[in-house]
Amino acid sequence: MSSENVRDVIIIGSGPAGLTAAIYTARANLAPLVIEGEPSSTSDQPGGQLMLTTEVENFPGFPDGVMGPELMLKFREQAARFNAEFITEKVTKVDFSARPFKVWVRDEMHLAKSVIVSTGAQSLMLGLENEQRFYGHGLSSCATCDGFFFKGQEIVVVGGGDSAIEEASFLTKFATKVTLVVRRDVLRASKIMQQRAKDNPKIEIKWNSQVTELFGTEKLAGVGLTDTVTGEKSKLDVTGLFVAIGHRPNTDLFKGVLDMLDNGYLKTKSGSSYTNIPGVFACGDVQDHTYRQAITAAGSGCMAAIDCERWLESQH
Repeated sequence: MSSENVRDVIIIGSGPAGLTAAIYTARANLAPLVIEGEPSSTSDQPGGQLMLTTEVENFPGFPDGVMGPELMLKFREQAARFNAEFITEKVTKVDFSARPFKVWVRDEMHLAKSVIVSTGAQSLMLGLENEQRFYGHGLSSCATCDGFFFKGQEIVVVGGGDSAIEEASFLTKFATKVTLVVRRDVLRASKIMQQRAKDNPKIEIKWNSQVTELFGTEKLAGVGLTDTVTGEKSKLDVTGLFVAIGHRPNTDLFKGVLDMLDNGYLKTKSGSSYTNIPGVFACGDVQDHTYRQAITAAGSGCMAAIDCERWLESQH
């Protein structure tokens, strides 16, 4: 089954980047089709990672903060107001080898002159049974987003790389103590970052340890640790757990189709949203492994929309 209607633009993904691109392309009269993902999917659900976040206090324009899902609903309503169209399903296949580009949702094919990819990235998590329940209620994967909520508390950071030490160092601005839980007896982080952790009196490193249990009812009240060498179990009474073991971009759909960096993020031309295929653009966390903030994702969604609009004009 296919839709014979060739769209000006299809947007794949609906986090801050995709919805900002939808607002801009809709206002430019491009009538975008946004394929926003499935509500049941943790990797590319409608609204992106902010749907899993409770309060967002660092997005400009909301001096009292705003709930993540509420913020994404406002983005979506604004795009819909300018006649963006939405399909709440997952893209199952793409073909960018010829124009018009082909995008499938199950067995239905949609055609487009241009495509904006904004499928985002997901934080790698620990895989514990009640992880999702505590996400946004003591469990986080973004210190710059949520650190402020942990003033005067004791917290745990899981990870041994540069990002884990960056998160732990940042969190010492708020927490009374940060315990860095490391699986091995060495850190993977660069020497300068290792020294920074060791020099910080608020950071304690738990070597050869992993978080294996989460305690609490409505909010996190503690974590269970298991020694990776002896198997011995212990408990830390903490109210915050930050997981910093990496991110994975949602790019499986584009393997062998779009150019990627070694870490799986989509490559875009410097200072733009252009991918290696003319007419296909990428924005947000799917191509940004540096900042990963709602505001930077929204900004790059704006860039992609403007790049796309100008490219379409140049084709005529």
